[in-house]
Amino acid sequence: MANKQRSRSRKSGPSRDRTPHFVAPVLDPTWQSPYAPSIAERDANAHAVRSFAMRKKLPQTIAVVVVVLALVVGAVAMWWLALLGLLLAILFFVDLRRSLAGFDKRGQVLSSQVAAQFRAGGTAKDRLRLSTVLDRLGPTFGVDHVSTFIIEEPGYNATLVPDETGLSLFVTSGLVADFELIELEGVVAHCLARQRLGLLERQSVSAVSNLSDAARAALAGPGMAYRADEVAAASIRYPLGIAGALRRCERQMPRASSFFATPNFAQWRWTWFDVWADRAERDLADLDDVELRALALEEW
Repeated sequence: MANKQRSRSRKSGPSRDRTPHFVAPVLDPTWQSPYAPSIAERDANAHAVRSFAMRKKLPQTIAVVVVVLALVVGAVAMWWLALLGLLLAILFFVDLRRSLAGFDKRGQVLSSQVAAQFRAGGTAKDRLRLSTVLDRLGPTFGVDHVSTFIIEEPGYNATLVPDETGLSLFVTSGLVADFELIELEGVVAHCLARQRLGLLERQSVSAVSNLSDAARAALAGPGMAYRADEVAAASIRYPLGIAGALRRCERQMPRASSFFATPNFAQWRWTWFDVWADRAERDLADLDDVELRALALEEW
């Protein structure tokens, strides 16, 4: 009788099923792909020009602050010096705001300068090919109001720069004629990725400002071409297209008569797809070198 009771108690006890139970996955709401521009990254790029302008104005700001403080101290003897100091501070603040706003718009003149540097190139078929690629990629990157231009130049390169009404995309005739469709798509995607990262303003201002090479590179953001490759490759899901374009750039050295062998290109280099088109030897310690960028994409 006791054995029967033990048997019943075992049957009615907890299940001994040892198979793993299903656990619903929980997504981390804070996770963000490293290949997508973050808000902080875009904000840092957006404030780069303003920070640069503030540094340019720093000596004047210090001088005005010293004068205003001296006038305030002098107001102990003559009260009207305090009013003069206040007036000086207000005038300087208004001028500072106007100057900073001018810096934000300074890069918009680059589009007309690039257009003036070249003759129109390419065939009607080339222009249709380029505009079709742009129409396909624009929504992917959230970019519109882009004017396209094929410029007469055998060298391989492209640039996207702001203008007064939107953006202007300049692509060399040599690139459009020689690149495979997937390579052309990769170049255009790279240019659009720069806009998505918020790089165009800081890079265009670096191109039109009177700066040393080191200061120009710092304002434009060294390593940003590499970063734009990452964002572009993740968006189009074909890194080898961009890698193939970079390999073509790697194998070509500009002729002596090429725009990419001129001082103007050296000043504008940070706005172009191949920022070192005039480099005779590769430098794998430089993130913006085309060979290093190609190697990184080929390893994806």
